[in-house]
Amino acid sequence: MYKRIPKLSFLQILILLAPIVSQAQPILGFKPEDVPSQLAIEKKFDSHLKAENLRELLKKMSAFPHHVGAAFDRENAEYARDLFKSYGFEARLDTSYVLFPTPKIRVVELIAPAKFKATLTEPPLKEDATSGQTKAQLPAYHAYSADGDVTAELVYVNYGIPEDYEVLKKMGIDVKGKIVLAKYGNSWRGIKPKVAAENGAIGCIIYSDPKEDGFFQGDVYPKGAYKNETGAQRGSVLDMPLYPGDPLTPGYGATKDAPRLSHTEAPTIMKIPVLPISYGDALPLLKALGGEVAPAAWRGALPLTYHIGPGPAKVHLKLEFDWKVEPAYNVIAVLKGSEFPDQWIMRGNHHDAWVYGANDPLSGAVAVLEEARALGELVKTGWKPKRTIVYALWDAEEPGLLGSTEWVEERKEELQKKAVVYLNSDSNGRGFLYAGGSHTLEKFLNQVARDVNDPQRNISVSDRLRAKLLVDGAPKAKQEARTRTDLRIGALGSGSDYTPFIQHAGIASMNIGFGGEDGGGEYHSIYDSYDHYTRFKDTDFTYGVALAQTMGRAVMRMANAEILPFEFQNFTNTVQQYTAEIKQTMDAMRSQTLEHNQLVKENRFLAVADPKKPFVQPSPLPDVPFLNFAPLDNALSMLEKSAATYAEAVAKAGTISADKLNQLNEILYTSERFLTHPDGLPRRPWFKHQIYAPGFYTGYGVKTLPMIREAIEQENWLEAELGIVRVSDTLVRFAAQIEQANALLN
Repeated sequence: MYKRIPKLSFLQILILLAPIVSQAQPILGFKPEDVPSQLAIEKKFDSHLKAENLRELLKKMSAFPHHVGAAFDRENAEYARDLFKSYGFEARLDTSYVLFPTPKIRVVELIAPAKFKATLTEPPLKEDATSGQTKAQLPAYHAYSADGDVTAELVYVNYGIPEDYEVLKKMGIDVKGKIVLAKYGNSWRGIKPKVAAENGAIGCIIYSDPKEDGFFQGDVYPKGAYKNETGAQRGSVLDMPLYPGDPLTPGYGATKDAPRLSHTEAPTIMKIPVLPISYGDALPLLKALGGEVAPAAWRGALPLTYHIGPGPAKVHLKLEFDWKVEPAYNVIAVLKGSEFPDQWIMRGNHHDAWVYGANDPLSGAVAVLEEARALGELVKTGWKPKRTIVYALWDAEEPGLLGSTEWVEERKEELQKKAVVYLNSDSNGRGFLYAGGSHTLEKFLNQVARDVNDPQRNISVSDRLRAKLLVDGAPKAKQEARTRTDLRIGALGSGSDYTPFIQHAGIASMNIGFGGEDGGGEYHSIYDSYDHYTRFKDTDFTYGVALAQTMGRAVMRMANAEILPFEFQNFTNTVQQYTAEIKQTMDAMRSQTLEHNQLVKENRFLAVADPKKPFVQPSPLPDVPFLNFAPLDNALSMLEKSAATYAEAVAKAGTISADKLNQLNEILYTSERFLTHPDGLPRRPWFKHQIYAPGFYTGYGVKTLPMIREAIEQENWLEAELGIVRVSDTLVRFAAQIEQANALLN
């Protein structure tokens, strides 16, 4: 039948395919009689997706290094723009001008008790065709490290996160005036030098321990997928929990003539020098450390006894950077809507990489291009999106979400009027669906996942994920997988290009991909290559097709839904869970404080103290107060009623006049804006969203109800009370928006 399709009209195709999907399940936003034709066009969309196209695109676009400022970065952007044009889109390059420092001097050397100079190189491999382009590759470094020339004793600080420094304090170890050595893992890399500097360290070195992504996990590259002894993880250490994007233009677009801070006064640039090294270069440093043996949980997989120091290892760290402004090329492609051209369905992925970037980001970027090509084929048969579809390939994501953030900051007012949703992907692999995003889209995403087939198991990607939760999930996740209709999606913190859309502009967003069966240690190294990807990741590109099928459906359903598929009961349930978690945290803190104070009173700490060390009696802890959660509970009760009323009303909705339908959809897609606050979060006003934000000390990791949760964690009770009031007011305004929708439907 498909061989005949080019000769048939769009209407004839739908008539032929309708019997296949006549028993289809409901789709949010579509009348029951319209579901068969929607599913039919989705089947036709699937027929245009070709795994071989993804393979060819990935090979071409990963052939040379394409970091910000590289010639191939612009070449890839122009190539993608021209592809979009050939697919029938209006396409252009939008350019921002962003700070992107690159290293001039990198030195790490052990000067006592022995001599050793780190190689700081990743050698070419004959099994990896692109790895030999050494002159074009960015070396291993951390963008936005401070310049510095420091020499000091070394201290091993485990992952270098706040909890680790609490352990060091209990051991009587101070890092002030020292250089710290931290492992990658357990937080975003930029948190490690930030916390080190706050504790008085003058330099920071971060290495990849083989326990996390090296030989402890499996055979190393090129025999296996995992990081070999020379592999090092480049990356940004921009203080993104403060604000992402160009550090010199905080809160406004980095246009060519924009006013700029100097790099020495930019608050998101690190205050101490920091550099990544391989575990081959880290081994002599760790061997030279003395002092106490590290706690069991701190020990890695290298063949040595892990000591903490300080000393006798003494290290010289010298870094100098070229602080230059470079153009960042965002590829923007537009397919105008036939009925609602000023309602934008946005879909994006970034195209820049630290080196070759086959996995990160091109495995996602090529799916974007193939989606767009398939949509272009549908347009040729007569299909038209009702709403405008905007595809974007962002530049300068790797240094700190620079391309997308500057684009959003420059166009924030227009986006808040027109953007319906932003759908993001980044790297893609093989295995299970993962999704995070606005919980007003949770039911929508579940329906999309229900209708996409897993290429390995021949069941839906939703059913495969549910099976995994039933087998491997935590007890609560297992219970919900058995009893809850919809699978939960995660909350968004930071780490990819959705951040400026949801966190700053209040645009409902999703981040979607596949993974879990594609382990490896190539991340941000020269070995993130076509050869590595096609051997160890999505080797036949079937999950690239699955990503295109998933996101393509999301785009088409959003573009052509009669009533936009936002839903509020799942959101309400999720925020109720977040509130319960915070209350449980308070109860646990109160119990721990009471127990500690009782032990102090009974002098029990003396019994477990090391008799070889001076004993210092711990002080009693201040009482944990009872916070007034009544405003939040009342707001959630109001929201629960409004959400239930909307679900009932939309299910019963019959024919709605065009004028009321336009009003309703505008209420729905602007609802996420009501979850923001103009003042943002305390001490970081760029982050406006009151439900989701990256943690101040987690980086990528999300903090839900962040103003309340982080104030409690920091025992700032006054701010916690103010946070309860602010979040409650936010939810009341959000519920009032839903009530406007209810009034129209009723």
